[in-house]
Amino acid sequence: MKIDMKPDISRSVTMTKAIKLLFIVGIIVFLDQTTKMIILRFVPLFHEISVIEGFFSIVHIRNPGGAFGFMSDYSPEIRSLLFLVVSSLASLAIVFFYIKIPVAFSWLSTALLLILGGAIGNLIDRFRFGEVIDFLDFYIGTHHWPAFNVADSSITTGMIILLYHLLFNKIPD
Repeated sequence: MKIDMKPDISRSVTMTKAIKLLFIVGIIVFLDQTTKMIILRFVPLFHEISVIEGFFSIVHIRNPGGAFGFMSDYSPEIRSLLFLVVSSLASLAIVFFYIKIPVAFSWLSTALLLILGGAIGNLIDRFRFGEVIDFLDFYIGTHHWPAFNVADSSITTGMIILLYHLLFNKIPD
C-alpha cells in the first residue's frame, strides 16, 4: 500500500477561500452592526451631529427602501418580502461565484466578499427592523448625498472593483 504524501491542493485552496470569506464578511458585518448599534443607542431618530460643518454629519435615519430610497413608497409587506428574497438569493449567487473564482483573481473575489458583507449587514437590519439604519451624511451646503452606512460603503467599493474587472475584461474564463 502506497501513501500519497503530496498535499491536497484543492482542499487547501478551499480552506483558504473559506477563511477569507469568513474573515472579510465577518469584519464588514461586525463593523456595520457595531456602528449601527452605537447610532441606535446614542443618536435619537432624525437627530444630526455635525462633524465637519457644511460637509459631514452623523445622523440617524431609517431607510425602508433600497438604495437611495428605491421602492420606499411600496407597502411594508411587499417591500420586506421582496428585499429579503432578493438579498438572500443574491447572497447565495455571490457565494456560488466566489467559490468558482480562481485564487489568482484576488481583487475580484474580494469585491464579491465586500458586496456580500454589505448585503448581509443590511439584510440583518431588514430582519430586525424592516428597514435599514443609515447614519453617514455627506453634503455641501444644502445639497446632500443620500445618507448611508458601513454596509452600503462596502457594497459600493465591491461594485467599483467588480465594474473595473468587467470593463477591462479581467474576468476568469
